[in-house]
Amino acid sequence: MIPIAVVGVGGWGKNLARNYHQIPGASLRYICDLDQKKLEQMGLQLPGTKTTRRFEDLLEDPALRAVVIATTAVSHYALCKAALLAGKDVYVEKPFVMNVAQAEELIAIARRDARILMVGHLLEYHPAIIRLKEMIEARELGDIYYIYNQRVNLGTIRGDENALWNFAPHDISIILYLLGKEPTDVAARGQSYVQKGIEDVVFLTLNFNGQSMAHVHVSWLDPHKIRRVTIVGSKKMAVFDDGESTEKLKIYDKSASQGSEYDTFAQYVTIRFGDITIPYLKMDEPLRIECLHFLECVRERKQPLSDGYDGLRVVKVLDAAQRSLQKNGTPVAIDSLG
Repeated sequence: MIPIAVVGVGGWGKNLARNYHQIPGASLRYICDLDQKKLEQMGLQLPGTKTTRRFEDLLEDPALRAVVIATTAVSHYALCKAALLAGKDVYVEKPFVMNVAQAEELIAIARRDARILMVGHLLEYHPAIIRLKEMIEARELGDIYYIYNQRVNLGTIRGDENALWNFAPHDISIILYLLGKEPTDVAARGQSYVQKGIEDVVFLTLNFNGQSMAHVHVSWLDPHKIRRVTIVGSKKMAVFDDGESTEKLKIYDKSASQGSEYDTFAQYVTIRFGDITIPYLKMDEPLRIECLHFLECVRERKQPLSDGYDGLRVVKVLDAAQRSLQKNGTPVAIDSLG
């Protein structure tokens, strides 16, 4: 059994705590939060788990092996650093941290001290996204022309981060995971309607060496709840709609191609319309899959799929996108990890 603690049991942290309380092989030793009412409520739901408002209690417990951090984004860096320096393995929710220097420092500490550092890029563990990754690698969709994502809702409006940092980490991590390469630059534009200086809606575009491109639309000020990824390839197209209850992934056997021999424009460009297929997916809860992966990495000392470097790639894009926002959409170059 791996003794583990969850720090921050708000909207998402309580789901993490529930999973670690239920998963065989994990022992949820602590839940930690500054809100005493949340602790009391979670204590009733998760019997046998200690509750504390003191993060130091976790660091001082030599039996505790891993810490799961699901607090506000601005607190991630300090909590992660303290946990790593105390010899704990760490899982931290998205966004990893709020700037590139913080991400690089945490990666260096984890590497130096042989600690596991994992970032909560949940959708990299979603069965539909995994299937899309397999299809792209097998070239079933052909060359990937472009991807566009929508993540919009009329929901929680935050005061400590904008819609870019709150929503876009999911979509950026999906795009980088599916394409398997880093973008060269990003351009972003947004507006602050509800709170001055905190963008409620952002549109960003990523370029990949002048070949593939990706567009992301995020907003917490929208009449629709949409969680959709569309991929257009030279052979086929695909749509992942996480809002669908069952048919989450659809493959469109559609394409457009240029002919080598032609007499008319209709012969020059060939449009092909084929069938729409819905692949079978074994739909385990993505969060449970992610939690099991973290426990496996802690137990076997293996590198997580969404490790610190994966988190750093996403933070590099977010950081460049934020600078582009401040320049009213001027493209900003993204440094490669090398």
